[in-house]
Amino acid sequence: MKKNLFLLVTAFLVISACNCSGEKKPSGSDTPSQETTDPEKPDTPETPETPEPGPATYRLGTYNIGNFNKTETNSTEMVANMMKEIGVQVLSMNELDYFNQRHNVNQIKVFANYMGGWKSFFAPAIDYKGGQYGVGVAAMPELTIIRLEALTLAQGDGAERRACAVVEFEPFVFASTHLDHKSKDAQLEQAKTIEDWMEKNYGTSGKPVFLCGDFNALPTSETIRFMEKNWTILSPLEPTYNAINPSKCIDYIMVYKNAAAKVKKLDAKVMRTFTSGNVEVASDHLPVFVDVELAR
Repeated sequence: MKKNLFLLVTAFLVISACNCSGEKKPSGSDTPSQETTDPEKPDTPETPETPEPGPATYRLGTYNIGNFNKTETNSTEMVANMMKEIGVQVLSMNELDYFNQRHNVNQIKVFANYMGGWKSFFAPAIDYKGGQYGVGVAAMPELTIIRLEALTLAQGDGAERRACAVVEFEPFVFASTHLDHKSKDAQLEQAKTIEDWMEKNYGTSGKPVFLCGDFNALPTSETIRFMEKNWTILSPLEPTYNAINPSKCIDYIMVYKNAAAKVKKLDAKVMRTFTSGNVEVASDHLPVFVDVELAR
């Protein structure tokens, strides 16, 4: 009997010891897995793609300003205010004096200063009264100039030698010219000189080329018909001369064939009225502008 009781007590103690050694910890004290202790890693942000640059727009202008003196008034400041009013960004200018006895200044440089530190380039056509006379280009300072060229256009049997000012900016080429008013043959030869030079220098460049100025030629003339073989006229075929009673379209803005597909015309206008100036006093021509959009 005692032996049996001793065996039962011994067995009970063994079972109790086993239960104690295998007791589970309360669930609240479980050691969490590594997955739950590490803070959630933030998603790596995707690097945004750089958007393709959109098209750029420019307002191009042309104006034969008649050496700022077709009346007895110096119209330089008036013309600058007019150009600011319409927001032109690049301007072709014809009939400019350069340090001669009529105007002993670089007229396009003076104009550029009135525009607020614009860039300017003068191309001489002839020697005149101790100085020079010709054409030029003025442009807002944001446009970077890459190349400058002053082309000489032969007089032939015309009134005088002419010029073409060529300015290559980063996004496009812009040229200003003023063709002969006396001889149709000389005028056509001058146009051909410009055409040949543009073909040689920019015919395969893919960069838009704009040619502006006073061509002294009607839209039906041989000169303009020749130009239209390789140039697209962007400006309105409306009278630009004279400023008081306009009856002739002789001032143009055109784009060369090499990159015409990259150029979209948005707007174009021959300006007749301003709040900041009087076109009948400023010059004997009317200013013209074209808005273009350039594909990149």
